Amino acid sequence: MAGCCPISDSSWVRPVQCVPKKEGVIMVSNDSNELIPTRTVMGWRVSMDYRKLNKATRKDHFPLPFIDQMLDRLAGKAFYCFLDGYLGYNQIAIALVDQEKTTFKCLYGTFAFRRMPFGLCNAPATFQRCIMAIFSDMVDKFLEIFMDDFLVFGDTFEEYLQNLELVLCRCQETNLVLNWEKCHFMVYEGIVLGHRISQ
Repeated sequence: MAGCCPISDSSWVRPVQCVPKKEGVIMVSNDSNELIPTRTVMGWRVSMDYRKLNKATRKDHFPLPFIDQMLDRLAGKAFYCFLDGYLGYNQIAIALVDQEKTTFKCLYGTFAFRRMPFGLCNAPATFQRCIMAIFSDMVDKFLEIFMDDFLVFGDTFEEYLQNLELVLCRCQETNLVLNWEKCHFMVYEGIVLGHRISQ
């Protein structure tokens, strides 16, 4: 999904690193025989050490939503839908002139990313700005967004379905890809940033 292009050389080159990728939640028993949720390692995520690039980068301070305000708007709704953006950052194209700055070297050559990788200091702000621009007319009305997590809600089943259709159509119009394995439709409650929401 991230897409790489081969390049000959760059002053920005860095080595590849692999970090555990955790997905899904399973319930396990602790020493007191209590069930607790935990996330399991399902694979590996390729990442780069962008500390030097990040140090030289002018910081983007686009705000993330206030969690308490978001939770207030979500509380008491009859129906929820949890949508997850597939490889969120990797859906954002990098300007051609900036691709060289993401250069990495591996056994197969020297490459640069065409799409925004993980590890760039401005990636969260860039992603949140892009997503907020796409859904600006829906946010705070029937949609809440925190990074690549989208929460659609409604007070009635009909309203919920109508809102969900609007969000999914917008995803389709803007080529925003969702991770269907992490999406949950027509639920009455759920966990948002560690907080339970329900009617």
